[in-house]
Formats: sequence, structure tokens, C-alpha cells
Amino acid sequence: MSIKVEYISKVYGKQFALDNVSFEVKTGEIVGFLGPNGAGKSTMMKILTCFIPPTSGKAFVNGFDVMEQSLDVRKSVGYLPEHNPLYHDMYVKEYLEFIGGLHKMKNINARVKEMIDVTGLGIEQHKRIGALSKGYRQRVGLAQALIHDPEVLILDEPTTGLDPNQLAEIRELIKKVGKSKTVMLSTHIMQEVEILCDRVIIINKGKIVTDKTTSNLQHGDDKRMVILVEFDKLADEKKMKGIRGVESVKHIKGNSFALVTKPDQDIRPDLFKFAVDNGMSILEMQREEKKLEEVFKELTK
Repeated sequence: MSIKVEYISKVYGKQFALDNVSFEVKTGEIVGFLGPNGAGKSTMMKILTCFIPPTSGKAFVNGFDVMEQSLDVRKSVGYLPEHNPLYHDMYVKEYLEFIGGLHKMKNINARVKEMIDVTGLGIEQHKRIGALSKGYRQRVGLAQALIHDPEVLILDEPTTGLDPNQLAEIRELIKKVGKSKTVMLSTHIMQEVEILCDRVIIINKGKIVTDKTTSNLQHGDDKRMVILVEFDKLADEKKMKGIRGVESVKHIKGNSFALVTKPDQDIRPDLFKFAVDNGMSILEMQREEKKLEEVFKELTK
């Protein structure tokens, strides 16, 4: 396991920021670590990156104990905090060379050039960081997190302040990086989670309330599907109930219906045959998905 957390608690006074939290993240997984403000997300990430110690419990990154082997943990982790700390008086290229030096890298110049290309900082590389827009400063933060080629990336709100074009580029970069590295990211953008994450861990008031694959979170665990279909004319609801694999039928409006399937049943071929046999055409058909935002609200009320 790239990340292993065992019964971690963090207490401030009498308040539990984290309360007996446990989870694991495998190599090559992109995991969304979600929760409302104050839920404990940033606290967990700071513990995993050795910025603060836990009150109790254990955590391991790449097999290294965050308490006993913090230097080894830091060498193998790339971290972008929520509030991106940068030296605003330094130039972009100068700053990345400085970070590479801290990691005692041998091929600093080549790696800096690569990171500038990868994060799209080329036209801004000769500017002072303080003169950059928020979006470009975020790119500098990502470049410093990636520069030493870490095995684990921990990103706290990595796309804050990016415009739509930059969002697409950075998401693509995270997806690409996630094929060979472990990525744990926190975000409030649910669409981002749907696009990027294989798995979602939701934390609320310091406790994990769910840990599931993104697909299971949206579709549920019982393997039933809801198919929304619109015909070019009104269909016979009773006849539709006779389609193989259909468990129930609900008329929505006009010529549209919602069909609940039996577990692990693909009713599309039989649905098309039903339409043809009854002299109808299917104008639209889609699988209904529960929006991640709705799931998030339900679990963190």
C-alpha cells in the first residue's frame, strides 16, 4: 500500500479534528478525499506529509512511518497545500531550481525545463512569482510538487483559481501522473472527482462516512440500473413491464419513462426490439446517475 492510515486521531483541546480514521490507498489509484469545510481533510493531509503529528494512531507512506521516518516520507511525497506557499520575490525558474536543489537532484536544469513544459509555465518562467495570476501560481505549486518525481502526490485543492482551459490541462496532467503514481486529492468540485478519481473517501466531523469506488457511489451497490427512455409516441406501460430484465416502469411525462432493471441486466437490446415490434422509435435513452453532489450532501448533512 502506498498510503496506510490506522486509527488516526488528532485532538485540539477537546475537539477531535480526526476521530479514529483508517483507510488505505494502493499504488496507481487516484483517490478523492472529500468533506465539508472543517471536516478534517487538510489535517489528514498535513499528518501524511509530516507537517503535524497525530495525537494517536499510525500512518505509513510508501512503507515509511510518518512519525519515525519523516525524512523518508518527505522524499517520496509531492505536496501541494491548500494555501500554496511560494517565495513571491523569486523568479519561476529560479524557484524551481531552488526546490530541485533542496531535493539534491543531479539533473536539475533538465527537470526544471520538463516541469515548466508539463505545467504550461513556459511564457511565464522569467517572471517573478508575485507577478503571476493565481492560476499560474497554482501551476508553480504543482511543478514544485512534481519536480523530484515523487511516488505519492498529495494535492489539497489543486485546481483553485484556474480558468476552464487551465482546469482541463491540469486535470489531464493529474490523470496522466496517476497512471504511475498514487494521487490523493481534496477538492470541492464534484465534477472534478467524477472525471479524475477511481475512489472516493468522504469525511465528516472527523469521521469517515463512506469509502467506495466513484461508480458504486453514483450507482449504488445493488447493481440495479435506472434507464430513462423517450419514444416518438406514447408506449403501453403494461407491455413495457413484460420486457425481459425490467423490474418496474414509471411514466415521467409525455412519451418518457424510467425503467428499473433487475440486477446485472442490460435491457437495451430488448428495449429496441420492443420499440420496433410496437411501431415506435427511441428518441433518447440514457442511464440515470445519481450526482456525486447529491450523495455528498446526503452523507454530510
